[in-house]
Amino acid sequence: MRSQPLSIIDKLWESHVIVARDGGDCLLFIDRHLLHEGSFHAFEQVRKRGRAIARPDLSFAIADHYVPTRARAQPIANPEIARMVDLLARNTGAHGIAHIGLNDPRQGIVHVAIPEQGLTLPGLTIVCGDSHTSTHGAFGAYAFGIGASEVAHVLMTQAIWQKKPKCMRLRVEGATMPGTAAKDIALTFISRVGADGAQGHAIEYAGSAVRALSMEGRMTLCNLSIEAGARNGLVAPDQTTYDWLKGRPFAPKGESFERAVEAWDKLASDPGASFDREITLDGGEIVPTVTWGTSPEQALPVDATVPDPSTHADPARAAAISDAIAYMGLTPGGKLSSIAIDRVFIGSCTNGRIEDLRAAASVLAGRRAKVPGLVSPGSSSVKRQAEEEGLDRIFREAGLEFADSGCSMCVGINGDLVPPGERCASTTNRNFKGRQGPGARTHLMSPAMVAAAAVTGHLTDARELLEGRA
Repeated sequence: MRSQPLSIIDKLWESHVIVARDGGDCLLFIDRHLLHEGSFHAFEQVRKRGRAIARPDLSFAIADHYVPTRARAQPIANPEIARMVDLLARNTGAHGIAHIGLNDPRQGIVHVAIPEQGLTLPGLTIVCGDSHTSTHGAFGAYAFGIGASEVAHVLMTQAIWQKKPKCMRLRVEGATMPGTAAKDIALTFISRVGADGAQGHAIEYAGSAVRALSMEGRMTLCNLSIEAGARNGLVAPDQTTYDWLKGRPFAPKGESFERAVEAWDKLASDPGASFDREITLDGGEIVPTVTWGTSPEQALPVDATVPDPSTHADPARAAAISDAIAYMGLTPGGKLSSIAIDRVFIGSCTNGRIEDLRAAASVLAGRRAKVPGLVSPGSSSVKRQAEEEGLDRIFREAGLEFADSGCSMCVGINGDLVPPGERCASTTNRNFKGRQGPGARTHLMSPAMVAAAAVTGHLTDARELLEGRA
């Protein structure tokens, strides 16, 4: 019997290894395989090889990346996208895989809608052909994105070859200030370690500030793990996790749920478990944060100024800053809070949940946006709940468009685009060049911060607009 203290990462890894090679490669069993309309290449590989799907009961498909968020009742106008959505339905139907179609009331972004159904559970291994699969780690699952050929491999074997990553623990201790969100914690962390600072690592998020986060906040935090270069990120399950899961369609029921909780409690990292790297942040020092450049690591507190490349001795870093400033059309030394924006976007697998829409609505209520914008709920369920709570009216009365669910403007491949040269305050996860459309300029921030920018027309500390509001 093993006596060495183990981290949650160690426990999840060891419980899923089927076979290990001398070189370090391990074949992992996969508990949940998530598919979307971009997975048609993998089905084609399966067909060409004449193979069967190993465990169709453990795969779940949903249309989200390319789907339109407007005129949902009409046929998809783009024939290529229409074909992909149709192929997903036909491929899953042919292989007996559960499929959540475009008109299904459960439809949404895979990393929002799948957890809503209780399919994301502590202790599971979860993969998807999407880098932000790390979102599911918020439940204490080992979740990571895979490539197209790997999607085919999992379909045919229900397993995948991986090398065990190093283990990192990020502790965020102390209470965060009112108006500070999980997005601010994530952007602060990424700005500190860099876009490749966690490369080769799986991250456990811990500490009192992380425990204080809701499940929505934890999903946001884990979602952005990949932007620090990590393989994935996760939070050990606790009562917050169990309360969120209880009663969901695919979660265990009754006594089975209670037995599951007993097992899930044991996933927590053991006292004395070793990590290859540990980082601690003071939650009380984290403030509303925005990106100024073309990488999530290029982020600063909203009251800071645009960096000056001439002050950096490292030529490579100075060049990167200069390049980002040129693309973003900024001036070194200029106040971030003076940067005017042209439009806003609220949504994505990072910040498209009901808590995110509530945060944005709390700023927008009774106010009018100075710029146009789009709100795309992360799922059809979130949309219905927002409408029941009257959030949709707040957005529309503020002058923003309230659309259907999907990846929408996050990926810019579905008709929801930022025009060339325009600047968008966005709740998404990436601000790369052209991410939201050719020539688009993206500033990442929390939902409340995006709403504040919409009201003022420039980057703004949302706390100023939240004063006196519940």
